[in-house]
Amino acid sequence: MADVGMTSEIIHLNVGGTRFSTSRQTLTWNPNTFFTSLLSGRISSHKDESGAIFIDRDPKIFSVILNFLRTKEIQLRNVDLSALRHEAEFYGISTLVRRLTLCEDLDHSSCGDVLFHGYFQPPMAPLPSSSSFRQSVVSVDGGDNQMAVTSSQTHSRNSSIDSRVSQGYTRAISAGVYPNSGRRTDQSSLLEPMRVTMLRGHQNWICAAYPHFVCCYRMKDSTGWHLLWKSQYMDAQVERIALNAKVITSNQDTINNKMVAASSGSTVWLWAVSDDGDKRQIGVFDLHVLVDNLFFIGSQLVALSSTGKVGVWHSMTQHWQIQDVVPITSHDTAGSFLLLGCENGKIYYIDMQKFPLRMKDNDLLVTELYSDPSSDMVTALSVYLTPKTSLSGNWIEIAYGTSSGTVRVIVQHPETVGHGPQLFQTFTVHRSPVTKVMLSEKHLVSVCAKYNHVRTWNVTRFRGMISTQPGSTPLASFKIVSLDDLDPTVGYTAGNDFGPFGEQDDNQLFIQKVVSDTDQLFIRQSSTGYRICVIRSVDGSTISSFCVHECEGSNRMGSCPRRYLFTGHSNGSVQMWDLTTALDLYKQGEKDKQAPQGGPTASELVRLLEQVDLSSSSCCSTPCCISPSSSSLQVVSAPAFTSSERFEAIGIEGEDQNSDLQMDATLEVDD
Repeated sequence: MADVGMTSEIIHLNVGGTRFSTSRQTLTWNPNTFFTSLLSGRISSHKDESGAIFIDRDPKIFSVILNFLRTKEIQLRNVDLSALRHEAEFYGISTLVRRLTLCEDLDHSSCGDVLFHGYFQPPMAPLPSSSSFRQSVVSVDGGDNQMAVTSSQTHSRNSSIDSRVSQGYTRAISAGVYPNSGRRTDQSSLLEPMRVTMLRGHQNWICAAYPHFVCCYRMKDSTGWHLLWKSQYMDAQVERIALNAKVITSNQDTINNKMVAASSGSTVWLWAVSDDGDKRQIGVFDLHVLVDNLFFIGSQLVALSSTGKVGVWHSMTQHWQIQDVVPITSHDTAGSFLLLGCENGKIYYIDMQKFPLRMKDNDLLVTELYSDPSSDMVTALSVYLTPKTSLSGNWIEIAYGTSSGTVRVIVQHPETVGHGPQLFQTFTVHRSPVTKVMLSEKHLVSVCAKYNHVRTWNVTRFRGMISTQPGSTPLASFKIVSLDDLDPTVGYTAGNDFGPFGEQDDNQLFIQKVVSDTDQLFIRQSSTGYRICVIRSVDGSTISSFCVHECEGSNRMGSCPRRYLFTGHSNGSVQMWDLTTALDLYKQGEKDKQAPQGGPTASELVRLLEQVDLSSSSCCSTPCCISPSSSSLQVVSAPAFTSSERFEAIGIEGEDQNSDLQMDATLEVDD
């Protein structure tokens, strides 16, 4: 009788200020829960003035949980499934947690949604060799024609750091920081060994970088993607990579016509990889200063340093050459031209096609193209080449941004070749340094350092050429913000650049990663900020890097190139998403008059912010980094924000896409 009386005992609860009454039997029929521990005395409790046990939790969700304990049924009307599961986990009700988890899994399959296109298994990591990674290093003096080859030099992380410190050049954790803005110590030991730090694509090849090795995947028409090549273990942490799937050599070699490059510190490694996976190392080169950018222009490998050095390896001559220029703050490529935006407010260009012709006097033919009227630092650069026609010739258009927040458009008329570009239009809508600019066929897009604030304009064209009537008209204003603590990886920004991505005559996209430790990305239209889709890792792993790449169609008739998003993950896998399908579905939604969305909604943002400590002093404005034209800016010390300022900066997604405010905290703060 005593047991019956105890189980029927009435228990009074005060949950978050709301009073509930139930029986002990209702609360304890499910063993090993919060309630069994509470009522048995294993958990200390507090009582209110009426004697009810106080539990400081959400009363609305608790009412759903209590109803489940009473009836063993779940009422999900007007209840957030994720929040209910979170509370069920707190109360330790395993039967309810299992049901809710299954409900959530119905919306998220391990095989992905309609946009999921492929999964690359993590490769087997190479083992460190007993000896250091010894190679021949080609060292070229900028003003000397003689090449000195030093053999069996050991290039470790320590030697790279010593070189940088001795010359006063260090890299901040955010890429694109101007020299001497901060010191960086070796934190490669803190990295997950299989974390994908960078991804690059060219034609039907993908190159993935891990902390201490690099590998390549190739797509074949009938059998899909294959892991084709993997480098040996590298003692130094890989900081930059580049890939070229079509390189022409002096003997027209078609077997080893894929080039892969990687850099760490001032050292650049270069390999040739064949279609069947055979490889040979071409050489290891030294730029003498930190390599900030690594890429191919045609058959030339180019390494840039913000200190003002350009290193070039040419496949025809097989030579490595270094040229000193003015400190570089941005760059872009157009055909065979490399354009450099510099600290002195001038834009220079190098014609890579003429590079082999001037090898004897060690001159890269660096030519001044334009000088900013205010002599402001050129912090972002974008070149647009209009189609060549018999009527207009080749009309070159350049948009650039400055450290004062100004955006200018300059044009080169065919009839004025030799007189330099003419200033076409100026915009002064930004109050912070411009970090990105993109000029395309239909739009002009600029981004400033203040929380990645984006301004866009419609571009009017006549016969393919930019027109003054009615000129560029404002289109949208929004923010692409990521709330990140400083990441210890040097290549974090290089592997997580948010764009815009896409060909200049097509739809361009921003890839928004709200927090660093997340399994989802928001794909947004670069011209309006509208959301195209949200992708989420199929295995729940953290997305550590990503890139957008258009793969060529198969050899079958009628096959067209398709645009994909490749995501690298902390567990070493690479996942593939079909953005062409995403854009088609988005256009269909526009036809159906569906209301467009922008960045994260209020509920999505709150869930993502659970992973970030807003009180961290590292939270500040966005770094100066751009794509595709990487900028290097001097970063001044940024003040720590108060809590109210942080939430004001973050904002909440509303009906108006212009109110899509978030916050980025990847900028290094000077202690």
